[in-house]
Amino acid sequence: MAKIDVYNLKNEVVSTAEIDDEIINYPVNPVLVHEVVKMQLANKRQGTHCTKTKGKVSGGGRKPYKQKGTGNARAGSNRSPLWRGGGTTFGPQQRDYSYSMPKKKVKNALKSVLSSKYDDGGLIILDSLYVEMGKTKEALVILNNFALDRGVLFIVDTLDEKVIRSFGNLKCANILHIDGLNVYDLVNSRKVFILKSCLPLLKTATGLESKQAPVTDSKEAASA
Repeated sequence: MAKIDVYNLKNEVVSTAEIDDEIINYPVNPVLVHEVVKMQLANKRQGTHCTKTKGKVSGGGRKPYKQKGTGNARAGSNRSPLWRGGGTTFGPQQRDYSYSMPKKKVKNALKSVLSSKYDDGGLIILDSLYVEMGKTKEALVILNNFALDRGVLFIVDTLDEKVIRSFGNLKCANILHIDGLNVYDLVNSRKVFILKSCLPLLKTATGLESKQAPVTDSKEAASA
């Protein structure tokens, strides 16, 4: 376990906390991070785009003119893609772009991003996050204390209504519950603030807790 400084909202070091070495020392893998971000963006796509084929556009239904004798090219319908106002050939249709990846790869990508943020000084541990009135100016004071004006992400374990209302009008800052921790939001942020109370839950989010096998008595294991 490595020691890391814990800051208050005034940008003062108030204590220290322990963080798993497997998180801050995990090798940075840009290729894996790119794969996960690409998957997340694909899963966000609505896929509601749709163009009309010749069977969906209005009009047509009969031959526009006779086959021969007019001097024009043969035509069976004015809904043909060759005609103005006709259907679209091979146009985009409604589809589902979402797909999944192995959970282990997603967890490793999370550790990779957190390790990169720690190395770059973009990972800060907060002792708490609170505001009194829920005003935007209170959130601005907190950001000014850390000299930040963009790309700020706060990871909390409890969604406080006042905190959400205070930061709600600021495009430069986002509030994210630890259960929704994901690679895209981490990559898209310059500074990541994690509450000290979220550090134990960070093991579950990155898949470290599952690695620890339960301790059993050797006699009980042999009898089983």
